[in-house]
This record gives sequence, structure tokens and C-alpha cells, in this order.
Amino acid sequence: MTLTPPVSPDGADRAFQVDLRGLVDLLSHHLYSSPRVYLRELLQNAVDALTARRGLEPGAPADAFGIRLFADGFVVRVEDDGVGLSEADVHTFLATIGRSSKRAEGIAEQRGEFIGQFGIGLLSCFLVADEIHVLSRSARTPDAPAVEWRGHGDGSYSVRTLPASARPLPGTTVTLTPRADTAEWTRPAQVHGLARHFGSLLRHPVTFHGGAAGASGVLVNAEAAPWTRTYPTPGARSRALAAYGEEVFGFAPLDTIELDLPAVGLKGIACVLPEAVPAGRRHGHRVHVKGMLLSEQADEILPEWAFFVRCVIDAESLRPTASRESLYEDDTLAAVRDALAERLRAWIARAAASDPELLGRFLHTHHLAVKSLAVHDDEILRLLLPWLPFETTAGHTTLDEFARTHRTVLVTSSVEEFRQVAAIASAAGLGVVNGGYTYDRELVHRLPEIRPEASVADLDPATLTAHLDPVDRETELAAAAYLGLARDALAVFDCDVALRTFHPASAPALLVDSREARHERTRSQLAREQEGGLWGDILGALRQEAPRAQLILNQLNPLVRTAVAIDEPELARTSAEALYGQAALLSRRPLRPAESSLINRSFLDLLARALRKDS
Repeated sequence: MTLTPPVSPDGADRAFQVDLRGLVDLLSHHLYSSPRVYLRELLQNAVDALTARRGLEPGAPADAFGIRLFADGFVVRVEDDGVGLSEADVHTFLATIGRSSKRAEGIAEQRGEFIGQFGIGLLSCFLVADEIHVLSRSARTPDAPAVEWRGHGDGSYSVRTLPASARPLPGTTVTLTPRADTAEWTRPAQVHGLARHFGSLLRHPVTFHGGAAGASGVLVNAEAAPWTRTYPTPGARSRALAAYGEEVFGFAPLDTIELDLPAVGLKGIACVLPEAVPAGRRHGHRVHVKGMLLSEQADEILPEWAFFVRCVIDAESLRPTASRESLYEDDTLAAVRDALAERLRAWIARAAASDPELLGRFLHTHHLAVKSLAVHDDEILRLLLPWLPFETTAGHTTLDEFARTHRTVLVTSSVEEFRQVAAIASAAGLGVVNGGYTYDRELVHRLPEIRPEASVADLDPATLTAHLDPVDRETELAAAAYLGLARDALAVFDCDVALRTFHPASAPALLVDSREARHERTRSQLAREQEGGLWGDILGALRQEAPRAQLILNQLNPLVRTAVAIDEPELARTSAEALYGQAALLSRRPLRPAESSLINRSFLDLLARALRKDS
């Protein structure tokens, strides 16, 4: 980070003063998520140094250079066989905040091969220590001396050159003496665990030495990433990838999808979750950049609809942010997101074409995710709409199967409307789909794109009531007095009452009332209450004839036949209120306070009458 120095009144340039303690506090609270990142930053610097050394000595054996960690509870030391630093490098890069050695002459053209780019990683060590000791020797000059740099938390530092014998071979050693309050991050077991956490996929050997000096080391990254290995059979490869996914994420994947984008050097796997998750809940993905773990919660690498998988990937060309805990949003990341989404679409299409059993298990678990994708993806719609399950009057079934028996498919606009009419529509032979769930109504209306012979229409009250049979004129006249009393009792709810015959006979009444009708009645009521004011004028301009609810009594039901014969006005009104309350409960929609009060009152009135009669 380069800043233009301010100009003083006398015209002389002055350098900015940096409060290192304040800067470290800023890093710890706003850039880095936890003090544990100090070890990741040290590993990253070591890896970048090894990468630069490879550039100088491309013919060296693959295992010629490595990284060694040491922790004994008193110090933490990270040693590498990398390119090292000269005395000039130390003054230029370790003493200047924001200046990275990756910008040095002769290395700048290699910057894309390095993990770090910002020149602030070493400062993270001040999160756990008050002093950083660096001993380095440059590989660029054969007879270069060793250089020692000591940085302190108060912003001071010292540099001195040492004989080459102080460090016989090129490379760098960073030693930290932890503060007492950060011991939890620097204990040997913790350092070993952090090294495995961040560096398990690094391409250079990383060895951990704990306890006494000279103790044999343990290779942190003993096994290469599973997608880079060879296997005797495709089945063995699939099992190995699934086992790795279970180890990383803690669940046995429904299936694993291998990811490979050579253009950006990306490899990895997507693990299909074995259980459904709420729509829109985006899981974090495990992202490595050049082998180094960047984030376990990167949700930006996949589109929102892909919440049925969790990924672990390693990429060469993705760009980390300054904190190296997330990805920089640029054209490359956008292209990667699109390409990975296409890999998931291809997996779905392949399962639909060649593995119905896997597809069935996937759709049973993740049908909501697929529906969200099908709404926006015509190819997925064509492939999977016939397979997707919907709630219908024939039970949970696929649209393809449902359309075979119902040439006209009716769809409700809400769950409560479906529940109101399901039993009666089924008895009347109507094919109704519950369109109240997310995406369902839109997808059902697209059925003719897949099955041109099918037609789809929204279900409205008139469609349903047209399939209810009228009673004969004599029965209608005999029930007229009761129906009048019932209409009067339910007028407060803007509800009409009619007598019809329909199946099943066990249903005494049907309440036909849409959400839109209730909203319109509420608005009309509010307009009446606000007559005369500006708000009343506005609502009055919007007012239209509010559609009424309709309580349809079933003449085939024995209870209704008994009720319509009641000649006592008060009992007739109470029975009508009870029938309305029971029909409202069966609709499973939220009850208004007045309706809850009516249900309680009518029940108690009928109970009191029954008790008086028995006594």
C-alpha cells in the first residue's frame, strides 16, 4: 500500500507515522477472524518463498525443499528452504508495512504463483507475540551473509548481518516467543492441529516437530488430495472421494460430484447433502488456494440455488482478499461460479438419463432445490419436471403421472385453499395441485411445455361450486328459514350460506373463501371506518365490491339435515355458527379473533343446551 506523503507548510515532505499497536489491533478486530491465522500466514510466506526458490532452481528434486515447524510451549518456529532475504530485502520488505517481497524485481512476473500479495502477513504474528525474530539467507547470491531482523510490538526493529555459518543454507527461520495470554494458540498440540488444518493439501512437505529439540518430525501433509491420486477402478475412486467428503464435512454424501476446471487450475468435489435443508440456506464451502486453506465458509463459489451441496476445492487462479479468509469478487470468480453451476446441472441431467434410483433419492431429499433451479433453467425443467413430486388430490405424486388421469390440472394459489377443497374436489373427480408451496404454482403452469396435451388453470370458487349439485326445490324451500337465520348470524364475517349436495357425505360444510377476498373485505372495512379523511378517500378510490365468503352446507350429511330442520331461532343461529367454526378450522388458515370467539361461544352454548336437556 503506497501513500503520498503530505506536504508541510514549509514545503518539505514528511513521512506518515504508523502506530503499530493500533494497526495490529485493527487487524485482529477487523481483518483476521482469529489469532490462529498467524500460523497460516507463516506457512503462506514459507510456501511463497519455496515457490520463488523453485523459480531460481527449476531442476531441483521435488522433495529438495520443505517447511519445518517446531513448538515446545515456549517458542514457535517456522523454518523453510525458500529463496530467503538479503539485508537490502529485510530493510525494504520487513520494515515497510504493505510492501511485499512478491513485488521484488525478478519476482513480480511470478506473482500469480504466490498465495500472499499484500505484504501484511507477518504482522499477524503480533497477535500472539510481542517480538518476531527472523533469520534469513538469500539464495540469489551464493556467498550472501545471514541476516537477523527483530521486530517489536512497539513498532521498533533492529537488523544486523551475521556470518554465513549462522545459517549455512538459504532459507528463512521465523521464531515467536508467545505472550502468556495467547498460550492456547501456541501449545504444541494446537500448532500441530493448525498446521494440519491449514496445510493438509500443500504441495511442499511440511513437517511438525513437537516437544524436545531433535524429536522426529511428523509429516503434516502426508497424503495428497484424493482427486490427484490414481485408483484401480472408477468405483474405488468414487468411494475414496466420498470417504474424504465424510471426513471433511462429517456426513456420508448422497453422491459426490468431481469438479475439474483446468482453465483456472481448480479441482475438488461437491458432496450432495443426505438431508434436506431450508431453501436459501447457503452452506460454507472449503476453499484452498494453491493448497493453502483459505476458508471453510466460502459461500460465493456457487449460486444460491445450489444449497444441496457442500464443496471442497483447491484452485490456482482464484484471488484471495487481504485477510486471505475469503475470495475477491472479480470476473474470474464469476466465471468459476458459472462453470461449477454447469457441472451441477450436468450431474442432475446425467442422473436423470442413466441412474433413476439415484435421481429418485436425490429428488426425494432435495426437490425444493431442484424446483428453484427448474424455474430459471429450461433444460432442467424439461428433464425433471415430470419427476418432481407435488401435493395433489391424488396424494403426493409426480405431475407426469397426475396429468395422465387429469387432462385439466387445477392449481390453488395457497396451501389453505388446497386444504379447503382437497377432499371435495377429489370426490367430484377434479384434479387439483397444491400451488401454495414455493415455486410449485409457477412450475405447474409450465406443464404444457412438457406435455402439450395437458391444460392448466387456476382453481377459483366458481370452478368448485359448479361441481356441487343443487338440492331440489322442495328441500330448498323447507330450509329457507334456517338459511336466512344462518346468513344473519354470519353476516359479521361477510359470509353467505348455501345448501348443496356433494361428496364425501361425512363433510358437513365447506367454507369457500380466498386470501384475496379476505384482504379485499379488510380493506373495504378500513375504508368505511376512515370515511371523510384523506386516507378514506384513497381507500374509497380503490374500493370495489368485496367478494363474500360462502359457507356451503352439505345436504347429504345427517347433521346438516337435522340442523336445517331446527325451528328455534336461537338454536338455529348457534348451530350455523358452529358449522362455520368447524369449516374454518378444517381450512387450517389463521383464525381471526372474532372467529375464535365464535367457535368458543357456539361450543359452550351447544354444550349448555345439551346438559340442560339431559337434566
